[in-house]
Amino acid sequence: MKYPKYERYKDSGSKYINELPDYWITSAIKYLVSTPITDGPHETPDFLEDGIPFISAEAIENGRINFNKKRDCISEEQHKIYSKKYKPQRNDVYVVKSGSTTGKVAIVDTDEEFNIWSPLAAIRVNPEENDPYFLFYALSSDLFQKQVSLFWSFGTQPNIGMSVLQKLKIPTPPLKEQQSIANFLDKETTRLDALIAKKQQLIETLKEKRIAVISHAVTKGLNPEVPTKESGIEWLDLIPKDWKEKPLKFVCTLNDETLPETTDPEYEIKYVDIGSIDQNKGIIKKEPYIFDEAPSRARRKVIHGDIIVSTVRTYLRAIAPVINPEENLIVSTGFAVIRPRRIASDYLSFLLRSKYFVEKVVSLSVGVSYPAINASVLGSIKIPIPSEDEQRQISTYLYQETQNIDNLIGLTEKHIDKLIEYKTALISAAVTGKIKVPEQA
Repeated sequence: MKYPKYERYKDSGSKYINELPDYWITSAIKYLVSTPITDGPHETPDFLEDGIPFISAEAIENGRINFNKKRDCISEEQHKIYSKKYKPQRNDVYVVKSGSTTGKVAIVDTDEEFNIWSPLAAIRVNPEENDPYFLFYALSSDLFQKQVSLFWSFGTQPNIGMSVLQKLKIPTPPLKEQQSIANFLDKETTRLDALIAKKQQLIETLKEKRIAVISHAVTKGLNPEVPTKESGIEWLDLIPKDWKEKPLKFVCTLNDETLPETTDPEYEIKYVDIGSIDQNKGIIKKEPYIFDEAPSRARRKVIHGDIIVSTVRTYLRAIAPVINPEENLIVSTGFAVIRPRRIASDYLSFLLRSKYFVEKVVSLSVGVSYPAINASVLGSIKIPIPSEDEQRQISTYLYQETQNIDNLIGLTEKHIDKLIEYKTALISAAVTGKIKVPEQA
């Protein structure tokens, strides 16, 4: 949809904004607030399982506070103490001022009692002078985010001080127009968010279908008419009659090669940890290190055809085939490196990513916050084994089926990216006056 423009524009007077409608002004944030910008306590509270939610940067999500991602809870007593400095209220706007998500913005849309930690800067405006939702959208815009990235400083992570934050400028139309823009953006971003959510749900459905297709083929085969038998495997019921069942260690070896501690300190490696694995795409990230500076877990060597299976935090389902790796590719000792010996690597790669096998691994893991499975226990898990010819047929079928599903996922992800780009552009255009929104939006 094309939106009208304002009749006349002027130079904004700011190097960060090209031009504005001729009656708009630019204002530093400190001139818009009703109370000075502040933050939460700079100490670590005594955390409790129940009590007043305590919010930090990780809970800032999609422009709101996700209370499911609260840091923890604090007591009523500590809440009262911290509230002497700052007590959250509806329509306050938060900016993350330290950490990897510096610049993320959220507006408080609840009357629930909670408190915040020091990584969040709290901004409060007088609604009779400035609209808090317009402020929220202005701070969410590319215009403001670029200023944040220009002025933040680096320690171990980016951060921006409140004294710097308060000097950053945003466009400021009259209050009535702020309200119209905020109402317009509420309506349009809600519509766009609904479209994005619908496509994200489609992706989740496709991922579930992908797992289901794999799980069925590697446990039932491709011929639904074939006679079956009891599998003898506790995580499976029936399998094709001619299939065998053996412990994983009878057809594979585990953790064959390790970098010795005597490795040249300057030896360059490419490192893969559990966070480097995507359930569908496999290995998606490789971090460069020299051996002397690499994590202590960077020890397992791999070759083409290996399958790496996470043995820690197994609920993350970090399992991936190793395909044409660099000679210096090293994976974390948090993986078991499974090397097929008497079974096809392609078939085993699909089998180890099947729903039933993964659930069995998770069920055998020990520990609550950091569940793990011993490599010897992993090797003892029985798996179904078809003939070599059927392994090839199943692998060929699954490569084609998963590729089709992955293509649909990729196409949907591109659609989501375009919707996000449009949403970002629309917010920036509205809050800088590049478009004129309806007065009664």
